[in-house]
Amino acid sequence: MSSPIAYPVFRTTDPVLALCVARQLVAVGDQQYAEVSASVELCTVPEVLRIREALPDAWFRKEDVEDWARDPADPTGLHVGVHAPELSSDPDFLGSHLPLWASMEYRAVGSMEDEFAALVGPNIGEIWWSSLIWPDVPDHGIHGEANNARVSLLFNCRTQSLDERSGDHTVLVHVLRRSRDGSEERHASWLAGQIGQSVIGPPQE
Repeated sequence: MSSPIAYPVFRTTDPVLALCVARQLVAVGDQQYAEVSASVELCTVPEVLRIREALPDAWFRKEDVEDWARDPADPTGLHVGVHAPELSSDPDFLGSHLPLWASMEYRAVGSMEDEFAALVGPNIGEIWWSSLIWPDVPDHGIHGEANNARVSLLFNCRTQSLDERSGDHTVLVHVLRRSRDGSEERHASWLAGQIGQSVIGPPQE
């Protein structure tokens, strides 16, 4: 079974510029089947209410394994996900379940990236483009890739685990992990080079 590996190729404190570079990278691939998703961590009640109002089609969830173990019945619905119109606006209820994650998944490319990037603010978040197809480049020994072709933009963090806050935003390119021949980094470097960028850090699982 194939597995992806991601390389950071751009970093900036400007979220608009980060989104621009991410889109340039997405455009290197075939977007015929591409989809875009986004997710943001919300740590205060005002932020939850702000995003609930601004993104009425978002889904809100709680990522707390211990809470799920305590009550697998999921009476709040927050482990599976609650659609924004059905999410309670009661501050006491929301405050007892923070942090919450708001997500919009598998949408048409171009349908919500600008809006999301403008809304994420100081929160940790991510936009990712999936189901791309990287081109075949025979003269560079690079094979076309679909299953693991992806671009992600991390807001206010630098790693895909989304658990370490930073003051900048990072664009990563995802490629197929190869068998110890180093070709995945060559592939990532080639893709980054198509938009005038380069690999700027170690790979991420």
